[in-house]
Amino acid sequence: MSIAINATCYLCHMKKHLETAMGLGDEETATAFARELMQMYLEVPADTSSPELVPLVNQLYRKYYGLEEDRFREEKEASNRFVLERLDAIAARIAAAPDRVYAGLQFALLGNYIDFSALHGEVSFEKLDQMLDSAQQIQVEQADYAALCRDLEQGKKLLYLTDNAGEICFDRLFAQELIRAYPHLQITFCVRGGPSQNDATREDAILAGIPFPVIDNGNTVAGTALNQLSLEAKAALEEADVILAKGQGNIETMYGCGYNVYYAFLVKCLRFQEIFQLPQLTPMLLREKNL
Repeated sequence: MSIAINATCYLCHMKKHLETAMGLGDEETATAFARELMQMYLEVPADTSSPELVPLVNQLYRKYYGLEEDRFREEKEASNRFVLERLDAIAARIAAAPDRVYAGLQFALLGNYIDFSALHGEVSFEKLDQMLDSAQQIQVEQADYAALCRDLEQGKKLLYLTDNAGEICFDRLFAQELIRAYPHLQITFCVRGGPSQNDATREDAILAGIPFPVIDNGNTVAGTALNQLSLEAKAALEEADVILAKGQGNIETMYGCGYNVYYAFLVKCLRFQEIFQLPQLTPMLLREKNL
């Protein structure tokens, strides 16, 4: 299963990409791009999730505008740099918190703001700096948080599915708090298999200083499409006692999978606002078994 793209998603998706295309060249090229984009919508299966369209759209940008797949490289580099410059101060705040695991989760959730695709044209490092000041006011469903802690206490293997560059630096701090609280855990990080919007790849994991084994999912879908995973990622998913999945893209592609997944993300798009009846940027921790 997954959260299939619907009319709301098509409208958002088309608007975002046509605005980008119109800013890249002439009207004739943008029109040709638009026609092929609409044809792509007609050809994909009805149960396709939005993150699965990312590699297909990248092909169109390459065909019509010669753009590299890693067209968000500058944003990714700036995001990693921004967070790394503040990492020691953030780590100190987490260490001083009464519940260091919860504080780590708060900052990891905040990091999900660094999404240059879903928050098209809205991401601001100035705003992120302001958000950092109130990060420890973030609240999530306490029953799901308690369940996560119980599962981490009882489990042996945690698979950490990452989302965006920059955000992965916050994930590092959270995972370090998890291993401090649950030293028996074997934590593995999973990143994208190649450039996918501003999502984290192996290169970003290295820059973030991830001190755990890192694998990639073997594809460039902006989520975790179960039918496209590498053998290594599929095995890690099957063997994990607990899976922590960051970002909307992971819940969009994994919803209904049946694994012991905890989704941690900020509500960003209109579709998710409609599903949860919550405003934009509301932090969420949801357990797959309770959905």
